[in-house]
Amino acid sequence: MTPAMQSLVAFGAGKVILLGEHSVVYGYPAIAGPLTIGVVARGVASRSCVLDVPVTADAAQKRMMRKAFARAAKLVGEPKVKVTLEPQLPLSAGLGSSAALAVATSRVLLQAAGQAPTAKATARLAWEMEQEFHGTPSGVDHTTSAEEKLILYRRVQAPAGVTGRARELKSPRPVSVVVALAGARSPTKLTVGALRERQARWPERYKRLFGQVGRLVADAAKAVETGDLEGLGDAMNVNQGLLNALGLSSPALEDMVFRLRSLGALGAKFTGAGGDGGAVIGLFPEPEPVVAQLTRDGVRCFASQLAGPRVQGDIP
Repeated sequence: MTPAMQSLVAFGAGKVILLGEHSVVYGYPAIAGPLTIGVVARGVASRSCVLDVPVTADAAQKRMMRKAFARAAKLVGEPKVKVTLEPQLPLSAGLGSSAALAVATSRVLLQAAGQAPTAKATARLAWEMEQEFHGTPSGVDHTTSAEEKLILYRRVQAPAGVTGRARELKSPRPVSVVVALAGARSPTKLTVGALRERQARWPERYKRLFGQVGRLVADAAKAVETGDLEGLGDAMNVNQGLLNALGLSSPALEDMVFRLRSLGALGAKFTGAGGDGGAVIGLFPEPEPVVAQLTRDGVRCFASQLAGPRVQGDIP
């Protein structure tokens, strides 16, 4: 690190998938947006390139973080920087915590190595870390975090390997969600692995279901760009039904989905891997009263605007 770079700070946004989780792994499109909370990474000059892992992480998480960090650090010449992490997101809740960590860390490593932390450079380095975390990720999480925009994303198999194509979705109206946590999260690898086994056993049936999700995503993208929040919400509701049909939901997630709908959500579904628990999102024109009500009821939740013009009294 140079004398002018004695202290570095970078942010990696969490994410929600509005529509298309799981099917995105099989090459179908998904819509994902960045959250206003994520992971903050700080870098200070050090004798070596090292990661100070959060004390809240368990032993397995710490080993994985160190392995992913070493992989990324090697690609930028292992600059002499000590990186510390300040997670704002709950871990393993379907909110892209590993991608946010990877993006924040990559931005600090790039700066420490004297390189510009552009979205493209950051995404390329974060992708290396995400492969350590998840093996064969779709790429939507770290791309959304690095771009910090609502995107239409599709995984593509190229000659050089798996890559992704992203297009920003702009909305003439604010697109805001309430994110509520429910149940106990199952490990992503278990949920994804079980779906992969069913898909391999009955390929034509699951191909039809994934295709239906893909068509819903296309409808939802048009709804975003025309400001049709009601249409977007309906697509989210149908997507939740298909996620249930794919065997990915649970009573805890379904209860929260219907709870958000009863509070006026235009659409509600779980986001991420699903399983026994995780994050559920509800689309609300005015999310703040809903957050206040759920918080009074003891539900861990927050609101975030994903796209559209920022309004006065914006969501923090």
